Amino acid sequence: MSVDIGSRLRQVRLMHNLSQRELAKRAGVTNSTISLIESNASNPSVGALKRILDGIPIGLAEFFSFQPEKPRKAFYAAEELVEIGKGPISYRQIGDNLFGRSLQILKECYQPGADTGKVPLVHEGEEGGIVLSGRLELTVDDERRILGPGDAYYFESRRPHRFRCIGPVPCEVISACTPPTF
Repeated sequence: MSVDIGSRLRQVRLMHNLSQRELAKRAGVTNSTISLIESNASNPSVGALKRILDGIPIGLAEFFSFQPEKPRKAFYAAEELVEIGKGPISYRQIGDNLFGRSLQILKECYQPGADTGKVPLVHEGEEGGIVLSGRLELTVDDERRILGPGDAYYFESRRPHRFRCIGPVPCEVISACTPPTF
């Protein structure tokens, strides 16, 4: 098993709001030593690493058990969208984990006659979308509209709302809501 000590050290140092210069001063090493380790140009001995970590301070066990954050994925192939719907309504979400995110984007598909239920949805946030194909009946408060391809909506989600596919073909929508509600 290979451990990327340089990236791990950089992330731990930044989590503690330390510059390379400040960590080097605390650990009693040169700035270039920290820089070389973080760029993986130098592999420190266990003793040297312990001295550096004492400057943070963090122990060796915690350092090696720490799970650095992975960069968030930016691109998703169609087959990577995560299905979070069921039955006659498909909600395919961009991203598998929205923890810490403030926006949820969905590709929705309503089969003919499918709806979100007789009881209107109400939650915090805002939502909007664009109909790609088919016809969508959208009720917000007491206002009802039938939207077709290219038509769009945007409203505060605390307003009671309901979605229903009307017509003989499925309705596809690209939508976004904040905060994520599913």
